[in-house]
Amino acid sequence: MTLSLFDPPESAALRTVVETFIQERLQLKLDRLGDEDGDKRQQLHEDHQRETWLADAARRVTQIQLASHTLKPINPDARGTNIHLSTPFCTDANIVGTHVLGAERSDDVVGNAAALDVFKFLKLQAQDKTLLARFLDKDAALLQALSDDAAQAQTWADAFAGIVESKTAVASHTLGKQLYFPVAADGYHLLAPLFPTALVHSLHATLQEDRFSDATKAAREARKAYQDHPQGLREYPNMVVQNFGGSKPQNISQLNSERGGANHLLACVPPVWHSEGVKPPLRHASVFDKGGPVRGSRDVRFWTQKLSKFLLKNRERDSNADIRHKRDWMVDEIIYAILDISAQIQCLPGGWSQSESCRLSAPEKRWLDPAQATDEDEEVNPAIDWRTEVAERFGHWLVAAISTDKTLMGDVAVVQWKHRFLEELRDEA
Repeated sequence: MTLSLFDPPESAALRTVVETFIQERLQLKLDRLGDEDGDKRQQLHEDHQRETWLADAARRVTQIQLASHTLKPINPDARGTNIHLSTPFCTDANIVGTHVLGAERSDDVVGNAAALDVFKFLKLQAQDKTLLARFLDKDAALLQALSDDAAQAQTWADAFAGIVESKTAVASHTLGKQLYFPVAADGYHLLAPLFPTALVHSLHATLQEDRFSDATKAAREARKAYQDHPQGLREYPNMVVQNFGGSKPQNISQLNSERGGANHLLACVPPVWHSEGVKPPLRHASVFDKGGPVRGSRDVRFWTQKLSKFLLKNRERDSNADIRHKRDWMVDEIIYAILDISAQIQCLPGGWSQSESCRLSAPEKRWLDPAQATDEDEEVNPAIDWRTEVAERFGHWLVAAISTDKTLMGDVAVVQWKHRFLEELRDEA
């Protein structure tokens, strides 16, 4: 490599980046000293001269290694091989793995935690490219920025580029896990799984964004206020956090330290269903009775309790248009939950309402067991509007369900909610 190919302005800019970083490191240490530590101040200034610091950093970089897959999360006392995969074995975008991260991947560093400042140096960005990437590309301008002595600069550059290489021969460890994987002819491969630290760190960043970002907080506030928001919400139920490294997560790896040792485990168990299936409401005079399918519905209970609390909290502001809008919205949710129940009952084999144990009124039988209805049923008493009677039962039931001593709902509410339910019943026809 001939140094005549480098761009002097670029080299000067890179030297500024390097010296600025070293001076920032120096200032952090000076700030911790008292006025009486004059000798230590002088020593620190000497140690943080550009070429002095680079020589020390080049020596210490051999104590750390770049890695995409690590062993210590498997067991913190394991001493086997860590691997840095720059070129993935798998390229299938339909398979989740480190290869799907692309340019967004953050590589980890393992080794002596006291040398992690060297990795921070290598991660410095210069013109959209890290110093490490420049070292790996044998960047001539960066060599000139390190030192005016070309041989010395090359020695340091080789040392820094060596961070991607394993410091020992490939080996497992007694504290690492091993899996016997069967192959043809009654043979097997002995696999030593490693921790996908780069992939885990990307997942952590996604979880933090989905749970704690400003946009997520705004979306949650909008949900509480029953308002729309352009961003949806992602929830991660039954998530568990496993911590690596205890009070010293940096002893596991650099990225583990950045996460505070947190490793999120997403729930991967199948759902547990408790429903016994829909049964015909035979022994109830009405589906709105105590013990009936409406009151037994979790969704109906949720929304009626929510509406009752909302009305109690805003009982002095009923004339407020926004309050009325939210109230009507919750009533609609109750109606939709009841219509879901009725749809499930209507899907039962027809004729169940003819059982001797069925105590439902004629309108509710007509509503819930439509397969049993005939033209003769309609002609017996055409003046009876079964939808109106069902809707009126709903209105009386809802008023009773949400009323308290401080929020007594009257006939006006019965009529209003009756007509709202009636609209939905007629839309179903």
